[in-house]
Amino acid sequence: MAKIGIIGSGSWGIALAVLLYNNNHEVTVWSALSEEICEMKQTHRHHTLPELVLPENLIFTDKLEEAMALKDLLVTAVPSVYVRETAKKMKPYCHKDQVIVNVAKGIEDSSLLTLSEILCEELPMADVAVLSGPSHAEEVSKGLPTTCVVGARTRKTAECIQSIFMHETFRVYTSPDILGIELGSSLKNVIALAAGIADGLGYGDNTKAALITRGIAEISRLGTAMGGKIQTFCGLSGIGDLIVTCASMHSRNRRAGILIGQGMTMDEAVKEVKMVVEGIYSAKAALALSEKYEVSMPIVTQVNAVLFSGKPAFDAVRDLMLRDKTIESSDLPWHD
Repeated sequence: MAKIGIIGSGSWGIALAVLLYNNNHEVTVWSALSEEICEMKQTHRHHTLPELVLPENLIFTDKLEEAMALKDLLVTAVPSVYVRETAKKMKPYCHKDQVIVNVAKGIEDSSLLTLSEILCEELPMADVAVLSGPSHAEEVSKGLPTTCVVGARTRKTAECIQSIFMHETFRVYTSPDILGIELGSSLKNVIALAAGIADGLGYGDNTKAALITRGIAEISRLGTAMGGKIQTFCGLSGIGDLIVTCASMHSRNRRAGILIGQGMTMDEAVKEVKMVVEGIYSAKAALALSEKYEVSMPIVTQVNAVLFSGKPAFDAVRDLMLRDKTIESSDLPWHD
């Protein structure tokens, strides 16, 4: 049995807390919101996962030191915009070689750092890993079969985390490509916004398939230019996560995109979704990274134009379709 602290009590943190508790670990969940902790203690329910009954022996606290003390593993599950702030608060209680696995997704738009890079910067004494893949909290909380991948600097850390999370309904693979895993899991949220916008405009399966396919091409181009591995973008945190996020109504990014495609502004859509829409934060960072690494990302460019420049969604799709003619795979040889 491992002692585990879940830092963040959103739907994903809670779903993983219950999974880990069911794996016979001692689990403590931390939230910065005292009222949220009180509600979960009293009702054994979480407002975003209403069908899930929280175990009686799951521990809840609003004291970060309690959540971190003597823990074999910390799971950071706060939204990307709060990762740096939370990491700063964690620093006084973080011991040398503390294993931390980040399960949030996103890129900091001010620094263009991934979330694990932020954690390493703020908590240099820690052993930081990541867990990602096609894994909606709603389905994990119901025990539906799910697969993820854990990325770590050493095989030992990856296999340790793998063993802690493995369950008959939750299969975990390992990988040394932390950067690739994080880029795939962050950038897919931007493509999911585009997929939702297309749905909101009333487009069909052909459009969705095109966005997914060309989306992973954009993600792979940028990801490999930054040092990620092509195998990662063909895997669970690449094409796998992209498919589920573009296709499912569990996806807050797709839902926000649908509302934008139907005519709402970005702010109106976020207010309606009532949850953090990570793709909005990652969109600016993705565009900045594409410019920094001189990588063409036309879908990301058009999403930014719709979100931040008021470009009509219909015009964005038209401009994507009317770009200059090009080859699909530039590294394939011709025989003439």
